[in-house]
Amino acid sequence: MSAIELLNETLQNKWSFESEMKIQQEMIPAMLNGKDIVAESPTGSGKTLAYVLPILNKVDGSKKQTQALIVAPSQELAMQIVEVIREWTADTDITVQQLIGGANSARQIEKLKKKPTIVVGTPGRLNELARGGKLKLKDVETIVLDECDQLLSREYRVVVKSFIDSAAWGRQIVVVSATITEEIELVAERLMHEPVRIKIKPEDMVKFGKVVHSFIKVEERDKTDFLRRLSNIEGLRGLAFVNNIDQVLMKETKLKYRDAPIVTLHSDMKKEERKKALDAFRKGEARILIATDIAARGLDITGVTHVVHVDVPRSVEQYTHRSGRTGRAGADGEVITLLSYRDEKDFKKLTRDLPSKPVQKIWSQGALVEGNTKTIEKAPKNNSQKDANKDGKKPYKVKFDKPKEKRTFKKGK
Repeated sequence: MSAIELLNETLQNKWSFESEMKIQQEMIPAMLNGKDIVAESPTGSGKTLAYVLPILNKVDGSKKQTQALIVAPSQELAMQIVEVIREWTADTDITVQQLIGGANSARQIEKLKKKPTIVVGTPGRLNELARGGKLKLKDVETIVLDECDQLLSREYRVVVKSFIDSAAWGRQIVVVSATITEEIELVAERLMHEPVRIKIKPEDMVKFGKVVHSFIKVEERDKTDFLRRLSNIEGLRGLAFVNNIDQVLMKETKLKYRDAPIVTLHSDMKKEERKKALDAFRKGEARILIATDIAARGLDITGVTHVVHVDVPRSVEQYTHRSGRTGRAGADGEVITLLSYRDEKDFKKLTRDLPSKPVQKIWSQGALVEGNTKTIEKAPKNNSQKDANKDGKKPYKVKFDKPKEKRTFKKGK
């Protein structure tokens, strides 16, 4: 019997996919059996439906009480989960309410009075409403922590534990993420009762495309201009990651001044601004979406051809998370790291366990080509091929950071 056949008839009739994903095959039966779960599965592997469908099978929309809580680290991920639930609960009595920062809290409080069946929210707003007595969790029987590697980090751990402690006795706890460290797994297990451990590898996924990992040596000050050139490549749909909001804002200002087809996403944006940026990227009006990791967590964006690490990730888990945005649904993709000299050692550590060694590329005659300055200089030049940009500037030359030469001084008299 398939996992979908274990669900009620309403859900079975709405299922329109050819087959179940591996994570769904393992997670749906375990959740239906009431097990606590720690699930690790790559980005884009079908985790959301793997926990949403069992919840919808379990809750009773006729009861005016909140029976399930789904916590997400970012507003975008929370909104995305709500959209999935609304699609599957159309024409039913099951209701869902999103509780996220950046939205009108008074309006959210009014909607909570109607006792939604499922609540989806971000830690800050959920905590604010729970502490104020507006969000009642005593009837919650299922709690899901999506992107648990972040939700169970030291930043959110105490708040998340308070949600669990306030829920019904014997509640079911499910934590999911693309990467789960040993520390996070230990924290999760302390909150659970004999959890089932599920781990899906990339090779277990259906139709996993070929992903090339490459790097471009470039000085820190030239990274913004490099993004501009990438944004002019026809057919490119790229997610570009930076490590902090200040860098997002700086790059946005410079690139929009040059009319580059880019949009940005960061936690300081208003809900309407975020939606506008995402819509522009999804419609192809912008070729590159520049974001921080928190802002891009869990976003379901199809057709991403490139992931660009503008700043080198701080950990292997972060590199894996970011890189998992391309190569989905059988499509090929490329992961590019803009590499300054100071980050070379860190980059080697991050990529040493990849199936194949990252290749070096360089911008030459208006295109990205495999090689370095020495190999490209030896190749015959094609004078007819101009720089792909229309700004009339000379072709971009990648600059390399070099270690400073040691200087020796003679002792003076």
